[in-house]
Amino acid sequence: MELHLDNHRSLDQHRKDLKRKLEELIGLKKDTESIMRSELQPRKKLKAEVQIWLENVERVNVEVHALDGRIVSWRLVVDNPQWIGQVLSTTSLSGEAVKACIEDIWNCLMDDEVPKIGVWGMGGVGKTSIMKVINNQLLKETGKFDIVIWITVSKEMNVAKLQKDIASKIGVEFSGDEDETTRAGRLFETLSQKSRFVMILDDLWEKVSLERIGIPEPSNGTKLVLTTRSADVCRQMGCRMIKVKPLTEEEAWKLFLEKAGCDILNIPAVEPIARSVAKHLCRIQNFKTVSSVVHYIRKIGKLKNEVLFNFGSQKGFVEEMDSMRAGFDRGRAIMNRLISNCLLEVFADEEHARSVKMHDLLRDMALRTAKSRFLVKAGMMLEKAPDVKEWSMNLEKVSLIWNQWLYIPLEMSPPKCPRLTTLLLSHCNIASIPEGFLKHMHGLRIIDLSGNPIKNLPISLSKCPGLTTLLLCGCRIESIPESFFDDTNELKILDLSSNPIKSLPHSLSNLKNLTSLLLAYCEHLGNVPSLSNLGFLKKLDLRGTKIKEIPNGVLSRLCCLQDLIVGETLINGKEVGGLKKLQGTLEGRFYDWHNLNMYLEACRGREEPRQYIIYVGDVNFHTFSENEGKEIVARGCNIYNYQIVLPREIEGLVIGYCNVDCSEEYPLFSRFILFSLSSFSSLKSLYINDCGNMKKLFSPNCVPPNLQMLSVGSCKQLEEIITSVVETEERGMVITEFHLPQLRQLRLAFLPELKSICSAGGVLVCDSLVVFEIVYCPKLKRMGLNLPKLDNVPPSASASANFYLSVRIRPKEWWESVEWDGPQPKSLFDPYPVHSGFVGSQSVLPVLYRFCAHPVLRVNWTGQAIEASPVVNEETGPLEANGNLFSGKCILIQISFKKASKTSCSTSQDSEVQFVTDEDVQVETNSQK
Repeated sequence: MELHLDNHRSLDQHRKDLKRKLEELIGLKKDTESIMRSELQPRKKLKAEVQIWLENVERVNVEVHALDGRIVSWRLVVDNPQWIGQVLSTTSLSGEAVKACIEDIWNCLMDDEVPKIGVWGMGGVGKTSIMKVINNQLLKETGKFDIVIWITVSKEMNVAKLQKDIASKIGVEFSGDEDETTRAGRLFETLSQKSRFVMILDDLWEKVSLERIGIPEPSNGTKLVLTTRSADVCRQMGCRMIKVKPLTEEEAWKLFLEKAGCDILNIPAVEPIARSVAKHLCRIQNFKTVSSVVHYIRKIGKLKNEVLFNFGSQKGFVEEMDSMRAGFDRGRAIMNRLISNCLLEVFADEEHARSVKMHDLLRDMALRTAKSRFLVKAGMMLEKAPDVKEWSMNLEKVSLIWNQWLYIPLEMSPPKCPRLTTLLLSHCNIASIPEGFLKHMHGLRIIDLSGNPIKNLPISLSKCPGLTTLLLCGCRIESIPESFFDDTNELKILDLSSNPIKSLPHSLSNLKNLTSLLLAYCEHLGNVPSLSNLGFLKKLDLRGTKIKEIPNGVLSRLCCLQDLIVGETLINGKEVGGLKKLQGTLEGRFYDWHNLNMYLEACRGREEPRQYIIYVGDVNFHTFSENEGKEIVARGCNIYNYQIVLPREIEGLVIGYCNVDCSEEYPLFSRFILFSLSSFSSLKSLYINDCGNMKKLFSPNCVPPNLQMLSVGSCKQLEEIITSVVETEERGMVITEFHLPQLRQLRLAFLPELKSICSAGGVLVCDSLVVFEIVYCPKLKRMGLNLPKLDNVPPSASASANFYLSVRIRPKEWWESVEWDGPQPKSLFDPYPVHSGFVGSQSVLPVLYRFCAHPVLRVNWTGQAIEASPVVNEETGPLEANGNLFSGKCILIQISFKKASKTSCSTSQDSEVQFVTDEDVQVETNSQK
């Protein structure tokens, strides 16, 4: 009996052990199958050994159950590797209508009888915000769905991009060479193997073919949800429609106070205005901050009879004005009005430029309103021009810009668009335009082909008698047929900038209505036909061409010129001065100082151009000042005893390679006077380089008071920056302070005879200085400088502190002998560290490289470089930096390295290098050690 009981207990134990091991085996099988489902891709199959193992597990399971005499079912709970989804950031939503909408959407998702849901409503009402809440809630409620795929479609829908976005969400990888159909098939196979998924297509603007994309029709628990502004899209997609209704006025008022703060009601008379704003905002869910509320306050000021415009008067939206500047100001005023009324949006605000775009709702409305007249497919990655059937007889404007691989088939029938006035095809990589393409577009007024590699223009382009604007900037045009402009008498704007064109047809001279001729950076262009007949020309741009001189008598006939931009091309000063409407931009070269004086005399009593760069003397100028306003750049011009007259509002003066042919004791700057005989209060930057026979720069009474940049280099006889009128025996008894409160950069380099910045008894006070450089001025023994106080800045000062001073003083041995009489201790100005907001935080040693002036210089280095920058480059202009590579023409580069580091420096083979360094830095170059 006991033996029987022991056997029974042993059997029970064995059964339990067997059951436990079977459970483990079944669990492992389920885990394997679960992983298999997630990893098994279309056209992949299981390894044979895996298949055999699964079959053995099943056989063992059957045998155990048969042995036990009953069927036992086990389930294990594990993480589902098929779970897909991403939690999205959300904002708080207000209003009872929103809550009801969320509930309706949720109920439809839980209802197996509703496969497609369309959420629609006006722009900004909160559709996307609502679906983000739904998305996050679905990820929490895992019982119904374990895959939630969010795809943003947007207005410019592209099937290829849409397929790639879906593939990245579900783990499908494309090789890159599949066509649209193959991609759709792979997505379809993968999605068909998955169950219980929700596909959310946000911001859908038109019906899409699910089959074309590769999305299976929703069934058996799968769902498709889309958001759109169009109820028609919902109907066309077969969706259960749910409309997102706007806030009520009371709800909008409550939200307004929540965002702006109830304190706003304490401001007298503001509540009526605030309620008016809230009334306008009752259709908007997505204003979040006080600034956005203020943004919408601006919307209260309504546009009256203003119309949308393009800044070019040729578009016909802004009336043509006598002054191009006045027209520009008028256009900018309208643009600012549109921005403040939320009809244009600023999407990039840089230091010198602002970019705007039209609100997508407004743009869509405009395009829909003009659907039969406008064909707009900009930036849609088109590879072929739209079919001829899309070019209707009523078309007036076509824009296909930024379709980077667009081509126009040779076999395409010429579109018949007699009313077409504007054709925009810029930046489409179009290599050629079929001759017949423009055959039936005789009404064209504006054509933009800029940025395309077009070499030859179709003759049919010259047969558009009403053409007013032809934009061909950045193409590859080498020549234009002689008779091309014979029939384009209405042409007003011609832009051929940045083309390898060598000559222009003589028919250009017949364009009597031309107002803008833009030929900048046509580097091979050596001459142009006679411009004398272009009496209405307002803008002429010849920068960067090979044109050496505009013949005498030509400019005097261009009496309407407002912008004359010819770079280093020689122009006649008297003729330029006679251009009474030249108030925009002037850039050109006068032969000498006398020619400059003739220009100033000729324009006496008139306003100066708004912006100018006037070159005087030799060619091959390389300006490198930071001034972009009013500047004179002189090179190779002797400075004689007579005084040189400069424009009264000059902001920048550059003098290089000039010999001072006058008394050595007379300060150089005293040779210059302003046309108005006033002080140089507008002068901001002064560069002096390689001027011979000059001992003094400023006399005490002619130091420009508002100077911001002073750079003096390679003047071999210069002894004093500011000379003193105090007699020698009186020096030391009188202290004269010269205040330059706005001076930010002071650079003195390679001045072998410089003895003082200010004569004895003089002190230069520079409270705003941020860059201070003295390099190789061996006879300078006394500074005479009051600089910003570094001793109040702790070493741990933040880089964001309102303080910065970069100090470079070379060489070390010279610095130790200099007499320092400033208020700061001399020890603060260690010649090696770069003092800044992180004073003393970085231990660096400098290496200075001096190069002879070759046409091209390239410097590269290895090692632990802290900083690299050109120290002086007065000789030829700024360097272009690209990583560790400087290219350009210069005379000095400074590279700072960590102490005790090894480095190497290589230069172009035609460069000579001399360098000075500390013994702790080991430097090798390609030419010497």
